[in-house]
Amino acid sequence: MSGPSAIARQHLDKVRAFFDTATPPNAPARHYRALLARYYNLLIPPTASVLEIGCGGGELLARIQARRKVGVDLSPHQVELARARVPGAEFHVQAGETLELSERFDCILISDTLNFSADVQMLFERLQTVAHADTRLFVNFHNSLWRPLLSLATLFGVKNRQPQSSWLATSDVVNLMQLGGWSPITCQGRVLVPVWLFGVDYLANRWLAPLLQWFCLTIFIAARPHRQPAAAQPTVSVIIPARNEAGNIAAAVLRTPEMGAGTELIFVEGHSKDDTWARIQQVAREHPDRKIKIMQQTGRGKGDAVRLGFAAATGDILMILDADLTMPPEELPKFYAVLAHEQAEFANGVRLVYPMDEKAMQFLNLCANKAFGLIFTWLLGQPVKDTLCGTKVLRRAHYERIDANRAYFGDFDPFGDFDLLFGAAKLNLKIADVPIRYKERTYGETNIQRWKHGWLLLRMVLFAARKLKFT
Repeated sequence: MSGPSAIARQHLDKVRAFFDTATPPNAPARHYRALLARYYNLLIPPTASVLEIGCGGGELLARIQARRKVGVDLSPHQVELARARVPGAEFHVQAGETLELSERFDCILISDTLNFSADVQMLFERLQTVAHADTRLFVNFHNSLWRPLLSLATLFGVKNRQPQSSWLATSDVVNLMQLGGWSPITCQGRVLVPVWLFGVDYLANRWLAPLLQWFCLTIFIAARPHRQPAAAQPTVSVIIPARNEAGNIAAAVLRTPEMGAGTELIFVEGHSKDDTWARIQQVAREHPDRKIKIMQQTGRGKGDAVRLGFAAATGDILMILDADLTMPPEELPKFYAVLAHEQAEFANGVRLVYPMDEKAMQFLNLCANKAFGLIFTWLLGQPVKDTLCGTKVLRRAHYERIDANRAYFGDFDPFGDFDLLFGAAKLNLKIADVPIRYKERTYGETNIQRWKHGWLLLRMVLFAARKLKFT
């Protein structure tokens, strides 16, 4: 990897000279840093190791809650200030474009310094040397819409003066990330009122900013490294929650294909009124050639069944297949390919793209599903067209992290769909929609109660919005 050009080095020297003599942040700047830290602490797990590029005097890093904190800055003066301000952290005098560290970090931050970079693409490329497969890169920068106001703020001394810098648009940052080997996951606006304003700032930033993201001062982008598929094929566990589905059990085994290095089927029976449990036991005996596990719930609800099945799974990739088989098992290899080829970390089934069977979904259910899709796309910051398709697929290692972090939302989802989507969003996992052809039932009746469960789902959305957006 070649280093910066002579022109780029001249730019870095000018930036270094500016910050070696820069005045300390004023009160508005410190208040703004506190706002940024609040948002970053929602994104960064407290157990993570964090590297900040362009850490300055450590004002932001001092407020970050993380297991290990490391900062780099090209200004020796700023690094001295940072060491005094954050004695428990580690600091280095380096530019991001010439970064040389032996450690790999869980999270990398670039906060309001990307525009000072001499070569943004080179910076992103260099960050690959300190990233592992699950590293998350978080970048925040100013919205170009605010440029006139920020110029006035600098003129009147409300904002500290800055060296000559770029004004990168969101599209520029996304493009440079991709050129530098990173795949953007989410993009959201934050901070409507960056200065203290007698409590008005708190109300605006918490309750209005999520609704007016285009007008926010600061844009946050989360990204993950581009990945190459692993040489070894992963194994698969297919969890099949089954309640009153006796007529579908045999077909679930016969129609579910072998995937990857091996596929296990895990049936979880849930207090059926028909002979579903007997059929599961019979089918398991009839198919010694398939790896089949069977168990019964002690708890209630599909979410509980899924968690029970996931806990017993041994596969690298975990899949949910509803026992009604309205999502054809033959479609599961599509989901496997998304994860095995590293296209995303969470594959979400979508029933609303291809034509579906005439009686597969009632009209009001269709409307509700489309509405929830729009809400979730805004809520999660990623396109999610169908939240309630039963088939959701992720790696076991990522599920274990969701499970460990479940206390953030609580055990509030009896279905399991929202629990997994919210958990994936909290971990900044890349979500991919996988269109499937939705079929009508051939046995039994749905366990969904439209009005009762619809109201419950809406309450869960409002609860999660408070946790993810209105914070």
